[in-house]
Formats: sequence, C-alpha cells, structure tokens
Amino acid sequence: MPKPKQPPRAWQRMLSGRRLDLLDPSPFDVEIEDIAHGLARVARWNGQTVGNHPFSVAQHSLIVEAVMRQKFPDMPADAALMALLHDGPEYVIGDMISPFKSAIGEGYKAIEAKLEAAIHLRFGLPAHPNRELKRQIKSADHVSAYFEAVHLAGFDKAEAEILFGSPNGIDPSDLPITPWSTQKAQTAFVERFHQLHDQLK
Repeated sequence: MPKPKQPPRAWQRMLSGRRLDLLDPSPFDVEIEDIAHGLARVARWNGQTVGNHPFSVAQHSLIVEAVMRQKFPDMPADAALMALLHDGPEYVIGDMISPFKSAIGEGYKAIEAKLEAAIHLRFGLPAHPNRELKRQIKSADHVSAYFEAVHLAGFDKAEAEILFGSPNGIDPSDLPITPWSTQKAQTAFVERFHQLHDQLK
C-alpha cells in the first residue's frame, strides 16, 4: 500500500535551531540573531547595485530607521523598533521587488503579515503598526529607496523621484548608503535592535 502523501514542508530551520513555520509562524520561534543573519544576506534590488558588496536589507532597514529619526526626532522607541523591523519577514521570504509582489498578489501579503505579527509579538510590540505609523515608515522607506536608486542602482534623479517621491530635505550624508560587508550589516543591525529594545523596558 502506498504511503499517504505528506503535505509539503512549510517550515524553515534557522541557524539558532528554531523551526519557523512560514504559514503559521509562532513568536516563540523568532530570534533576532536569525533575523539579522538573514537580512544581512538578502540583497536589495535583486543584487543590481554598484559596489564591492550587495546592498543588504539589514543596511536598508538601518537607513529607514535613521530617516525616521530625522523626520520624527521625538518618536518613541517602539515606533523606531518597528521601523527597524519593517522588512523583518524578508529574513525568510526574501526581498521581492515591488513589481513582482504586485504580480503575486494577496497571497504574498498574507504570509508577510503573519510573519510581521510573529516578529513584533516576540519583541513586545503591537502585531502591526497603526495606520499613521505605517504611513510614516513607508515614507521613510521611499526616501531610502530614492537614495539607493540614485547612488547604487543606476537611476537618474528624475526617474527616482517619479517612482519614490522627493526625499524632502533629508540629508543623505548621515545615511550609510555605501554597501557594507555582510558581517558589518549584521552586527550593526543587532546592535541597533538592542539599543532600541532596551528602551522598551
């Protein structure tokens, strides 16, 4: 008699030893070291950037949080931490460029939302940012994307502004646009996480 067909595996083993179920993620299986390790190895722009290193999602996340501090200097630590973790799900599902996300549709967004909730709850945050904070983070994300597009991905300023909007006076000299090594991005991400997380206590 043939063996019953098993459902496809939906979990991923992390270097910490955790097994994260991508379809039903538990906060108990989320570790910041796994997130930092993964995001430091996921390339923005599908790797189509200049420099000796890929420009990682970990470094991008640090820039988004830095832009938020420039725009909203009095924001509380939980808002800053959600900005840092805004692309957290990509440590297991990768960084898909926006056109491809649109082509995939709602299925991708549903998985992303479940992962975001698990990550946030693991670190004592609301499952999702409120509407206003989400808008602010998206605005900071577009500022980072503008500078990445112009400095790293071969876009001219006019094209980048059409796609991502104007950076509106944000000073790029304070932002780490030059791609870092994997280890530097990973270490910086973990350090900034702990700085912000400690402020929640």
